[in-house]
Amino acid sequence: MKHRFTLIAASCAVALACATTTVAAQDPIVVESPTYTFIPMEIDVDRPAAEVWARVGGYCDIGEWFGMGCTMVSGVEGEFGSVRSVANEVLVGRTELSYTYTQTPREGRPYDLYHGTLEARPVTATTSKLVYTLIYDNSMLADDAAREADRARRLATFTRALGSMKILAEGGTLPTRSR
Repeated sequence: MKHRFTLIAASCAVALACATTTVAAQDPIVVESPTYTFIPMEIDVDRPAAEVWARVGGYCDIGEWFGMGCTMVSGVEGEFGSVRSVANEVLVGRTELSYTYTQTPREGRPYDLYHGTLEARPVTATTSKLVYTLIYDNSMLADDAAREADRARRLATFTRALGSMKILAEGGTLPTRSR
């Protein structure tokens, strides 16, 4: 009898979950016709991936290789759910040699579901590549020309950041920035 009760309870739980999912799928979405785009970037590094990650893979290391300040606003460096001061980005994924973050919605600004992933990927025992991928919704931009300009700006900015990471990971120092 106990087994039958457990089976009935489990069936009810599954039915409730399915009903909830159906209702949620029918809720209106915030962006009617999103156009998700992604920007994959990579750069070869003459160091093993673990060594590269140890040098540039800290969550607030962005402050050094992006040339801006970074502090932890909430949580602990490198832990899920931690928030860094750079655009209040939240750490939402992590592996031994990567992390993924997202930017939180802001009042008065369209939400673009922006996510970025940084990874040190082994190539050989002594070399690796840094892979940086951005994904976001660019549907709120005016037209194709605006979307292409936005993409070009992001690509240039993050390509410079990858170059800085390569310099640091290979043991170099970044030039001082003039203000």
